[in-house]
Amino acid sequence: MKTFENPILPGFYPDPSICRVGEDYYLVTSSFAYFPGVPIFHSKDLVNWKQIGHVLDRPSQLPLEGQEQSRGIFAPTIRHNDGVFYMITTNVEDGGNFLVTATDPAGPWSDPYYLDAPGIDPSLFFDDDGKVYYHGTRPAPEGEKYSGNWEVWLQELDLKTMKLVGESIGLWRGALRDVIWPEGPHIYKVDGNYYLMISEAGTGHHHAVSVARSETLTGPYVGNPGNPILTHRHFGRDFPLVNVGHCDLVETQNGEWWAVGLASRIYGGYYRNLGRETFLLPVIWEDGWPIMSPGTGKLEMSYPRPNLPETKPFIQPACDHFNREKLDLTWNVIRTPKEAFYSLTERPGYLTLPARPEKITELGIPSFVGRRQQHINFSASTLMDFSPTKDREAAGIVLQQNHKFNFQFVYTNSNGENVIRLVKCTDGKEEVLHELSVNSMPLYLKVEAYGQDYSFYYGVTEGDYLPVLENVDGRILSTDVAGGFIGAVIGLYATSNGNSSTNKAQFDWFEYKGL
Repeated sequence: MKTFENPILPGFYPDPSICRVGEDYYLVTSSFAYFPGVPIFHSKDLVNWKQIGHVLDRPSQLPLEGQEQSRGIFAPTIRHNDGVFYMITTNVEDGGNFLVTATDPAGPWSDPYYLDAPGIDPSLFFDDDGKVYYHGTRPAPEGEKYSGNWEVWLQELDLKTMKLVGESIGLWRGALRDVIWPEGPHIYKVDGNYYLMISEAGTGHHHAVSVARSETLTGPYVGNPGNPILTHRHFGRDFPLVNVGHCDLVETQNGEWWAVGLASRIYGGYYRNLGRETFLLPVIWEDGWPIMSPGTGKLEMSYPRPNLPETKPFIQPACDHFNREKLDLTWNVIRTPKEAFYSLTERPGYLTLPARPEKITELGIPSFVGRRQQHINFSASTLMDFSPTKDREAAGIVLQQNHKFNFQFVYTNSNGENVIRLVKCTDGKEEVLHELSVNSMPLYLKVEAYGQDYSFYYGVTEGDYLPVLENVDGRILSTDVAGGFIGAVIGLYATSNGNSSTNKAQFDWFEYKGL
């Protein structure tokens, strides 16, 4: 029997939501304060996924100014009905809950329809009578007795006016008494009953999936006596997969049920540099209730494949030679760019980044393009053409969890001397770990990680790397140190560190590969 390996989307791809259209499957995940937002993937077999675009790829759709990396876009849901795709989500600090639509999931998607809806984590349910219902999570109407005392609520949505109509109704507050943060709600109709599936107890170590059932959409919803139906919180902090939850269900054209959900792989202790990743697990129905990962009850790293025609995996090229008109879909920038700050045409075959005043340690829009760390062991390297002409101009590779926790591996000018410098930023405080004098262009830069040991190298000729500093502790790139909800991102960077400059860094290629 053929099997597949989890995660199906490695790296920082949290809060997955899925829908099926015929024999095609589409999946979206949270993107927080990265732009473009809400990556969207396509698959025929639920195992092999190819990114086909971003739902929010225009500044008019995604205002992120001033937002920290773990703010921005939370928990999108994707649904399809009558030839139209719907993606609904929350921009937590600019506009709140909104939805966009498209007839082609690869885009273009509409500008946002903002909804007068409190709370976060919205979803949509299309009932048999043609009516559409918004459901999300909000603070308890009587007031929060404690932090996280929220409820799942529902209200009809008029698709003609894109406004909520009628009365809002509280549906459920979770399986446990005094539960915190009932989140990520999704409603399904199966065999005439309505099922409300949520996550609860927060998206950290105690994350859990619970489900309730009702004969009518508006309730009352009665919890499954087997709740929670999925959690890893009882396995302890040494278990290799933690914070399992935030699931969405899909039925295949062959009648199988599967769930996508998030979890994190810990390594080097309880550290999660990769963030929350997307996993796939089987679901069966028994006595009118869904059973997740039947037989073990826990999320496994391998399962028998779905009963679907197997497709060839999409292999992302390890090396980007920057020879296209647009950046590959794997790349993102931090926050919404007010203007185009990078170029692939100024010097064909190179990525050109101006040394702008914005810094990676600030809440602006730095000259940075990054991609997710997707492997526990990896190598990232580039060939850079950059000559700092003024003190403090710098360019190179940045590894970051957020603006307060990052590594800057850059070529810069210090008191008239060109140096390679490795800077560690911890809680906003920068420390030069090592620097050495180098006066050569172009310059090869490489970062290698084996677990939590990150090593930094440079070279002046191809393949001939020399160490700058080896076995640096990389745990500042974990949310367990840095806080927040995202994973580590690696990318290319140029800055004048607050000064005016016309200088530019040009990168011939960037290679990322798992080791």
